[in-house]
Amino acid sequence: MAQEYDLVILGGGTGGYVAAIRASQLGLKTAVVEKGKLGGTCLHAGCIPSKALLRSAEVFSQTKKSEEFGVISGEVKLDFLKVQERKQKIINQLHGGVQHLMKQGKIDVFHGTGRILGPSIFSPMPGTISVEFENGDENEMLIPKNVIVATGSRPRTLPGLDIDGDLVMTSDEALQMESLPSSIIIVGGGVIGIEWASMLSDFGVEVTVLEYADRILPTEDKGISKEAQRLMKKRGIKLVTGAKVLPETMEKSSGVTIKAEHKGEQKTFSADKMLVSVGRQANVEGIGLENTDIQVEKGFIKTNDYYQTKESHIYAIGDVIGGLQLAHVASHEGIVAVEHLANENPSPIDYSLISKCVYSSPEVASVGYTEEEAKEKGYNIKTGKFSFRAIGKALVYGESDGFVKIIANSDTDDILGVHMIGPHVTDMISEAGLARVLDATPWEVAHTIHPHPSLSEAIGEAALAVDGKAIHS
Repeated sequence: MAQEYDLVILGGGTGGYVAAIRASQLGLKTAVVEKGKLGGTCLHAGCIPSKALLRSAEVFSQTKKSEEFGVISGEVKLDFLKVQERKQKIINQLHGGVQHLMKQGKIDVFHGTGRILGPSIFSPMPGTISVEFENGDENEMLIPKNVIVATGSRPRTLPGLDIDGDLVMTSDEALQMESLPSSIIIVGGGVIGIEWASMLSDFGVEVTVLEYADRILPTEDKGISKEAQRLMKKRGIKLVTGAKVLPETMEKSSGVTIKAEHKGEQKTFSADKMLVSVGRQANVEGIGLENTDIQVEKGFIKTNDYYQTKESHIYAIGDVIGGLQLAHVASHEGIVAVEHLANENPSPIDYSLISKCVYSSPEVASVGYTEEEAKEKGYNIKTGKFSFRAIGKALVYGESDGFVKIIANSDTDDILGVHMIGPHVTDMISEAGLARVLDATPWEVAHTIHPHPSLSEAIGEAALAVDGKAIHS
């Protein structure tokens, strides 16, 4: 029997379930269709599990250096199965929390594959959702006034680099490893690749990163990329930039061997395993888009500023529309979409105000324009930079590499971008994000008195440095 809803959401990942909660708050009768588990990629195969492993790697690495802090710990050993058990425990706890939120909001959850149907006896417009269940139960028909597509993404690979889940993996398979390899080749030096490189190196794995661009983390400010590269090489990670991997040369036996073009010649790289980390592609197949007028460009669903597709009652959010493929972005896109369909008059998202983080060691965080982007947009700029080496709390922590860099408009004094590399900068970036939202100037940030000793003092000093007034430089 068909059920009627104000809103049906395809996908119960971070974007989908947050949108559902907001819809519930606005009094909309809401359903979520999820073929996997609530929480989606972020909770089960992305943000949370990878950060749990990164934390274990950090603790392992720091414990091996505990004598520097006067703590004699003896031989340090790693039990990777316990690392994985801890990761799963965190996932399970958060998954239970999401399930509770659905019940609390009286949101119906259908565990199956949702497909958008064309005009039918149920509705003169495309949008009726057919829910197909893996156990063979009869399809459920949902008749919504509005639909949000939040089907997320999956790891992309290169043609010819066939993923077997053992010798050649994406992050999905790597998260399920029961033991660590002694060596690994990581294809791709973007955010995910660098996080895995950092983590596996801390676990004692010999890591080689092959990156096609001329630098790792190519979307970050050049100064940040350069510092990250220097510090990762210092840790023994082999970084090969400007490397064009040749998939047809891959050979698998007890390990993996592949060639890459680098500086005009072919070079051979070998390791126990390979991790392919070359971005993510949207899940647009098999959800009935062909039954609608929804446009798909370059693999992503096209929307307006409020996430409406060409079918005005069907919205799309998160990784499936491209852009910044980040969990916190998907969540806010979902809120804007729900508020728009509920006539709440939301403001469009300014993506230059969104903070981005890389949870490597050291961490990287940024908000706003890079120095290169600011110049390309025609701004006259001034910059300030301050090293963590002059910050007492960083020395106390034993992590003093890195810096904070602030880019400002020299005509208006507004902050255009803030870029950080160093200890705990992913927790510090929100201050910079707020400064961007409020159109703050370096003077205003500098005159926010930062507590001493704290890592955040580096932000205040960098703000002073914009006008050549840093105290401790």
